[in-house]
Amino acid sequence: MSQPINIAVIGATSNVGEALVELLEEREFPVQDLHLLASSESAGQSLSFRGRQVRVRSLDAFDFAQVQLAFFAAGAEVTRTCRERVLAAGCSLIDLSAALSLDQAPCVLPERGAEGLPALTRPWCVSAPTPSAVACALVLATLKPVLQPQRLQVTAMLSISTLGRSGVQELARQTAELLNGRPLESKTVDRQIAFNLLAQVGAVDDQGHAQLEVRLAAELQQLLGLPALPVAATCALVPVFFGDSLAVGVQSGADIDVLAVQQLLEAEQGIELVEAGDYPTAVGDAVGQDQVYVGRVRRGVSDPRQLNLWIASDNVRKGAALNAVQIAELLIKHYL
Repeated sequence: MSQPINIAVIGATSNVGEALVELLEEREFPVQDLHLLASSESAGQSLSFRGRQVRVRSLDAFDFAQVQLAFFAAGAEVTRTCRERVLAAGCSLIDLSAALSLDQAPCVLPERGAEGLPALTRPWCVSAPTPSAVACALVLATLKPVLQPQRLQVTAMLSISTLGRSGVQELARQTAELLNGRPLESKTVDRQIAFNLLAQVGAVDDQGHAQLEVRLAAELQQLLGLPALPVAATCALVPVFFGDSLAVGVQSGADIDVLAVQQLLEAEQGIELVEAGDYPTAVGDAVGQDQVYVGRVRRGVSDPRQLNLWIASDNVRKGAALNAVQIAELLIKHYL
């Protein structure tokens, strides 16, 4: 086991922050001292870690020289504001907010091992990919031996927890209002999400692309080592509390061998292949699990060079928290 190090979790009271703390304990991560940090409004709460209650403190006055590694699971603005302060203190940073450009903080897919690590010097700064990129890249990286990707299309149906705890509360409130015949009031999102589907997540640029879609495309190109791969990404918001679902289409340079695809997916430790005739769902299969679930593996209706897949994954546990902890495990092995 690696030498224990001091860790900080920023955004400790968020859904992802709480999952991070749970996984650090579950995986027996070499933590010496754990510092839980959040906004002043959340300071004073406590989380359980290794049989004791750890008090959440305010981020504002924290000295990052006390820790060797910080997980940032708060909003993007928090990461941008704190980045220089963290690195100047000699503390390395894993960002889960997609706040930093991939030049500032390259993203890492831990399942690729040392092969997927960028060249880093301490203190290092990396991004945990967005949950949709984690699920999609894990599947496609597994299939690289039998795929010659020419074009990629991803439709990501994101659960409301993409918007954090406030998103979960919004869906619960809207659902209760509608079921009880009360007037609906939208707060976190700009329209009804309960019993509905929103075709856009966040504001769009002058080309009509949401920031999350642009980020997803860039992360997939980097994670797959295919910077010129054309990626079409659409992100929609669905009335599901936790768990994302992705419809993925890959245009290959050669005919798809479905049997070979299935064999590779079955052999990958982090993937659960659902047998033909069935399919995985976020709620029924993926939530609370560490695996990425794959089903509906098939060639295109009219194009034998097209591969179509359905993917379900827990966006909070696997897509965010577990992935970040796995990145940290990989990096401390090679850089600390």
